[in-house]
Amino acid sequence: MSGSSTRHRDAHSAWAAVTRLYDHAVGTLRQGLQAFVHQAQVPTDTPRVRACYPYVRLVTHSVVRAESAQRHLAYGFVASAGTFETTLTRPDLFKRYYLAQFELLLQNHGGELEVGVSDTPIPVHFSLAENDHIEGQMSAAHRAHLADVFDLPNLAVMDDGIANGDWDGFDDEVQPLSLFTAPRVDYSLHRLRHYTGTSPHAFQNFVLLTNYQFYIDEFVALGKAWMQDPNSDYIALIEPGNVVTPRLGLSPEQQAVVHDAVAGHPGQPPERLPQMAAYHLLREDRGGISLVNIGVGPSNAKTLTDHVAVLRPHAWVMLGHCAGLRNTQALGDYVLAHAYVREDHVLDEELPLWVPVPALAEVQVALSQAVAEVTQLSGTELKQVLRTGTVASTDNRNWELLPFTGERSTPAKRFSQSRAIALDMESATVAANGFRFRVPYGTLLCVSDKPLHGEIKLPGMANHFYRERVHQHLQIGLRALELLRDAGQQLHSRKLRSFNEVAFQ
Repeated sequence: MSGSSTRHRDAHSAWAAVTRLYDHAVGTLRQGLQAFVHQAQVPTDTPRVRACYPYVRLVTHSVVRAESAQRHLAYGFVASAGTFETTLTRPDLFKRYYLAQFELLLQNHGGELEVGVSDTPIPVHFSLAENDHIEGQMSAAHRAHLADVFDLPNLAVMDDGIANGDWDGFDDEVQPLSLFTAPRVDYSLHRLRHYTGTSPHAFQNFVLLTNYQFYIDEFVALGKAWMQDPNSDYIALIEPGNVVTPRLGLSPEQQAVVHDAVAGHPGQPPERLPQMAAYHLLREDRGGISLVNIGVGPSNAKTLTDHVAVLRPHAWVMLGHCAGLRNTQALGDYVLAHAYVREDHVLDEELPLWVPVPALAEVQVALSQAVAEVTQLSGTELKQVLRTGTVASTDNRNWELLPFTGERSTPAKRFSQSRAIALDMESATVAANGFRFRVPYGTLLCVSDKPLHGEIKLPGMANHFYRERVHQHLQIGLRALELLRDAGQQLHSRKLRSFNEVAFQ
């Protein structure tokens, strides 16, 4: 570590110290970059410009937690005596999160938090403000000298070793406090802005994932209708391009929240939608709902959740369509996944197939209750439209064309052995990445075809189905996340925590 550090017994004081160090660091890099960009020619003796991330450190000499410990929570404490540390970034974006983590560490372990400057350089690209772009201002020859003067992104310090459980430093002197290093967080923040077309500031703590534009259209229509109600809990709808529809009657404090959600730059609709367009219903406490169109396939599902995970959402839920595998199912029935067969392959290296991905009781209850409330069904009538069971996810969209006879292992045989009742392409990936990154997850699918029983997805049938079911399905997803929000801190299940776990949620 470089420079002197400060010690803090108060979470706000520690966050303020992190903010001062971070602002000074990125200010140094931005000033150096401005000088570099405006040089007509880069001298060979140009001094190197370097600034490093701040860190927070906890030293505890006992595994026994303080009397003030928040013992009902599954996070916020370290499991052994020792020195624990993490680098930090974007204290403006993560203020609420950092304050909560700092407060829990102090409550659970007493003592003080140390804040200082780490030895991990901030890549110059990660120091830029959200709407700064330097590439167009320099020639290729000029840009080639960036690495001579500044630190560039280094993949060696931004992998997922801690989250995957294969980080080999737990026996060293310093152990991690967080699943993600600061460079890994910065990398994902930039990817999120690129993929979703919105600022990371706009993302809320509850996330819906879908792969159909129908759901987006319904979400936007609902959001704009709610913005006409001055009593709505939601204060703005933000669409790609940072397009803002504010709610009627916002207070100055609420206007400031909306301003921050677009990083101070409300925008215009983009010429073309980004790859994974995101839409956000904001609440003042960040407890609103974000909906992302992840597109089709497990690769997209992994890509988006890899990056959303650094925001530490309280839950994400997949709303999609599926092939019903049982003859007793009807088009439009709902499937609540309580287990997953992973034939998506995209996470096999990070999370081995022998690792079970359990259903989370809190999410299951919320989704079941939401179906009952929205459909206004109960008892046997509810069971006729909602079935709980195993969902299989595949990376082969044309799985129906695989051989079904004469092979040792056929799709029909595997589905029968696993007792799967539905098949899609994303749900197992979303759940597995939630498990890997300790983000509560759930899946509620809607049967759109039954290819094993002759009901394949044809345009006329599909369009009728979409018109009939999308609105209700979305309403169920929104209601489920509201129920999870109302449930509070109990959502963060111990099922997601390992025995050698970091303290940060």
